[in-house]
Amino acid sequence: MTDVLIIGSGGAGLSAALAVKEQGASVIIASKSTPTTAQTSMAQGGMNAVLGNVEEDHISMHIADTIKSAHGICDENMVRKMCADGPLAIAWLERLGVPFSRLDNGKSGTGSIAQRKLGGASAKRACYAQDYTGLKILHTLYDNCLKEGIEFLDDHFLLNLVTEDGTIKGATFLDIRSGEVVQIDAKSVVIATGGFGALYHGYTTNAFGTTGDGIAAVLRAGGSVSDMEFVQFHPTGLKHSAILVSEAARGEGGYLVNSDGERFVDELSPRDVVARAIFAQLEQEKEVFLDVRHLGKEKLMELLPQEVALCRLHEQIDPLEALIPIKPVAHYTMGGIDVDDALEVNGIKGCFAVGECASAKIHGANRLGGNSLLEIVAFGRFAGSNATKHAMFARTTPANDTQLLKDKDYIAHIFTQEHSVNFYPIRQRLGVLLYHKVGIVRQNAKLQEALSEVIAMQVAHARMGIVDHAKAHNQNLVEFLEFSNALLLTPTLISAAFSRDESRGAHFKIEFASEDNERFKKHIVLKWKP
Repeated sequence: MTDVLIIGSGGAGLSAALAVKEQGASVIIASKSTPTTAQTSMAQGGMNAVLGNVEEDHISMHIADTIKSAHGICDENMVRKMCADGPLAIAWLERLGVPFSRLDNGKSGTGSIAQRKLGGASAKRACYAQDYTGLKILHTLYDNCLKEGIEFLDDHFLLNLVTEDGTIKGATFLDIRSGEVVQIDAKSVVIATGGFGALYHGYTTNAFGTTGDGIAAVLRAGGSVSDMEFVQFHPTGLKHSAILVSEAARGEGGYLVNSDGERFVDELSPRDVVARAIFAQLEQEKEVFLDVRHLGKEKLMELLPQEVALCRLHEQIDPLEALIPIKPVAHYTMGGIDVDDALEVNGIKGCFAVGECASAKIHGANRLGGNSLLEIVAFGRFAGSNATKHAMFARTTPANDTQLLKDKDYIAHIFTQEHSVNFYPIRQRLGVLLYHKVGIVRQNAKLQEALSEVIAMQVAHARMGIVDHAKAHNQNLVEFLEFSNALLLTPTLISAAFSRDESRGAHFKIEFASEDNERFKKHIVLKWKP
C-alpha cells in the first residue's frame, strides 16, 4: 500500500508528487499515457504570477482580474490563495530548472523572468518560455520526478475508485500493456486526470483521450460535479485542424480581422468575449483570420516559433507572409469534480482532485488566461501536501477485492458484448452535436434536442462494443471505455447548461442574454443517479 496514489501525470499530478516526496511519504503516479503527452504541453502562452518585472503589478490586481473573469462565480478565498502562491510557484519552478524567457535587466533569479500580457489581465503578468511554456514546465517536472525516484505506472487506464464507508482506499485500472485489471491500494488519492474537452470531438484543442475519466470515476463513486456548463472556447484554433494558436500571438500584438479586412474586437478582451465576436462573424458567413505579419520575422521566430511551425504544418501557410485562418474551438473546462477548500472531493474522504478535472471555484464562468498553469503548480503542490497529511492518519488495512472483481467482470463482458453499432461515428456525431447545440451560443430548445440525442446514444450503447479482441495493447478497448465515460458526463454538461437561464462568461444563452445575480450567482452541483 502506498501513502499517496496520484492518478494523472500532467503538471498537476507531477507537482503533487514532488510535494508528497518532499514530505517523505511514498507515492505512485498512474496514468493512461506517458507524462510528456499530457495536455499541460498545450498551454503555450504563460503562467500568471505577480513579479512586476515589466510593469507595476500587485497581487490584489491579479485577484481582481481573476474574479472579474470568473463573473463572480468563485470562492474569493481560493482565488486569493492561488494568486498569492503565484510568485512562490514561479520561484519553485525556477529552482527546478524551468528555462523561462529572460529580460536583459541586470537582475538575477525571478527578477529577470520575462512577462507578457494575456487577455483579461491588467498588467504584463504571464511568465513564459517562448511559446512552449507548458511543455517546458511539464518536462522539467518530469525530470525532477525521475531524479527523486518516483514510481510511474504508465498505460494504466483508471476504471473506478475503491472506497469503503465513504473513504478512499485506492483505485482499479486496466493495465493497457497486459490487458489485466489491477488494483492499487493507497491511504490517499489525488485525481489529476484533466478535463473533458474531447467530448467536443473534432472541435477542440484537446487530445482525443481528454474524456474526463477521473470525473466519471468520481461520479460513479458517489461524488459530485459543479460548474459543468462553463466550457471555455479558445478564440484561435486553426480552421481545419482545431490546433491551438496561443493567446501569446495576440498578447504580442496580433490582430483579428474578417474577410473584409476589418478588425472587429479588442483582441485582448476575455476569451468568451473574443470567441463570441468571432462566432458572430462566422454566422454572417465571413471568414476570420489572425494576422501576425506586422510583428516581423525576428520577433515571431524569437517569441512564437511554435505557432509558426504549427501553421506551416497543419494549414500549409506561412504566417510570416499570410493570414492565419481560425475558428473558436473548445479548449478548457472550468467545471469538474466538486471539491472543498482543501481540494478534498466532497463525499469521498481522503480523495483529492486538482487541475482541470477539479472545480476548485477559481475559474468560475471564464478562466483568466495564464491561470491554468498557475493552478496546476500551486494547487498541485497544495493537493499533494493535503493528501500526505491525510495519509499520515489513515488506516493501513488494505481494501477488499469487491470493486476489482466487478471491474474484471465488466472488462470481460465488453469482449463478448454485441457490437452491431460502431461507436466511432457516434463519437464524431457527439462532437458535432455539442459544438452546434451546446457550444458558444446556446438555446434551451437546442439543449433539449441535444439531451434527447445523447439519451438515444446511451440506449444504443448496449449494442456497441469492440471488434479487436486482443488482450494486450487494445486501443479499441481503451477508446470504448473513454467513449463510455463521455456518455456519462455529457448529460451533466447539458443539464447544467439547461438549468442556468442567464448568460455569464463562457455560458451564453440567447433567450437570457444578461446575468441574473439574484438567481444564478451560484454553483450548480450535480450527482449521478445510476
